Amino acid sequence: MAAERKTFSARSWLFAPGDSEKKMEKATAGTADVVILDLEDAVTVDEKPKARKLVSAFLEAQAEQARSRLWVRINPLDGPHALIDLAAVMPSKPGGIILPKSRSGNDVAELDHYLSALEVAYGIAPGSTPVFALVTETAEGVFNTGTYKGAPRLVAMSWGAEDLADSLGASENKNADGSYGYTYDLARSLCLLGAAAAGVAAIETIHGDFRDLDGLRKRAVQMRRAGWRGMFAIHPAQVDVINEAFSPSEDELVAAREIVDLFAANPGLGTIGYKGAMLDRPHLARAQQLLKLAGRT
Repeated sequence: MAAERKTFSARSWLFAPGDSEKKMEKATAGTADVVILDLEDAVTVDEKPKARKLVSAFLEAQAEQARSRLWVRINPLDGPHALIDLAAVMPSKPGGIILPKSRSGNDVAELDHYLSALEVAYGIAPGSTPVFALVTETAEGVFNTGTYKGAPRLVAMSWGAEDLADSLGASENKNADGSYGYTYDLARSLCLLGAAAAGVAAIETIHGDFRDLDGLRKRAVQMRRAGWRGMFAIHPAQVDVINEAFSPSEDELVAAREIVDLFAANPGLGTIGYKGAMLDRPHLARAQQLLKLAGRT
């Protein structure tokens, strides 16, 4: 059985480049569940010092309660920027840290050590800064998606197709019909399985064409049905589509409640008939999980 998921839920995760105060303000003013202030791919090496100052000041300007939805994507741990990023932003108490190009659960454990020291230094409650790991952006990371169970602070995992293509030296990561190639679908599946094994939320990667809202909606609905709990956004126009797609419909919630109540009324039965179908305990577990995600327990 998969480990119980930690109590963290967010449907839409919107990126905002950390070197643009205007874009950070626009993202924060919208309806995204989480805004990611990006110090990694959205910022050139020369602009990183400026971006750190902007992100830190932006966080400081927010009410402390509002910072819970403002996370920071730092640079990879195996590069020269990650510790500088952390030292710059942790005094401003971000809502969480996004770890890119994570190679294994050991990277999350290493990050935990840094965060623990910085929390003590800046009067932040020990262990209160959650971590989200991007786990398939390197070839090494794809092999290690099953190593995150028990990783400290970890609340979510996602995969990446663009950086993985760079890691492989590939010129393209999609088929002629626009679907992901086999290697990238494999990385996606391994991320989903790794997140389930770790008991954390699986978050789908970006939909690159921000104008293609119909395609985004179709994909997001499909991903939620497959077990993903949310999705990255690269443009504010994508947020409402993602929020809707990853929110159970009222009909789904009614059916889930009926299934839970039916099993509760018949505690001695392992299989129950419901609307012409035979349901067993896995159906009950899925109904309970749906209600839990919607706050209807």
